[in-house]
Amino acid sequence: MFTEPQKERGWIEVICGSMFSGKTEELIRRVKRANIANRQTMIFKPAIDVRYAEHEVVSHDRNSLESIPVEQASDILSLSVGCDVVAIDEAQFFDERIVEICVRLARDKVRVIVAGLDMDFRGNPFGPMPGLLSIAEYVTKVHAICMQCGDIASHTYKKIINEQTVELGERDLYEARCRNCFNEGMSWQRDQMKLPF
Repeated sequence: MFTEPQKERGWIEVICGSMFSGKTEELIRRVKRANIANRQTMIFKPAIDVRYAEHEVVSHDRNSLESIPVEQASDILSLSVGCDVVAIDEAQFFDERIVEICVRLARDKVRVIVAGLDMDFRGNPFGPMPGLLSIAEYVTKVHAICMQCGDIASHTYKKIINEQTVELGERDLYEARCRNCFNEGMSWQRDQMKLPF
């Protein structure tokens, strides 16, 4: 756990987990607390994420805050001048430069709150998330509930069989699964695709 940082200090917090685990909900909660503390805040998200709204981050519970969609990570630096707190949602969709951007912001005494999927639908590290996890002062891994057995879930299972890593969707395409149910599903998919492993 961590305490709210002082205004004169920058650092990086990463919230990670599977889909439906409450990552965006936690990001929104932290930004709202910063707003109560009269901090100048700004939220960014990848422009490709238009699932709920173009100019808002929206949790699966439909809580939302205004955000700025950006095409690339480098846009965040110029748009966040004067901010005390910069929040970045769906960080897995950015390129590796997001790591450098977060380091620069923290060096400039900005509190950086990043949320993203730590693993893709194959169970592999997702995009820049490993780099972000390694440079963060604070990491919070949130968990969902397995939609198959009700246990704690840390994996995102893709219900349709294809190889697209970036495919925006909700419960129509994905479900949270525990490791055992995830492995069973992936084994079934490999059998369907007649893969040798």
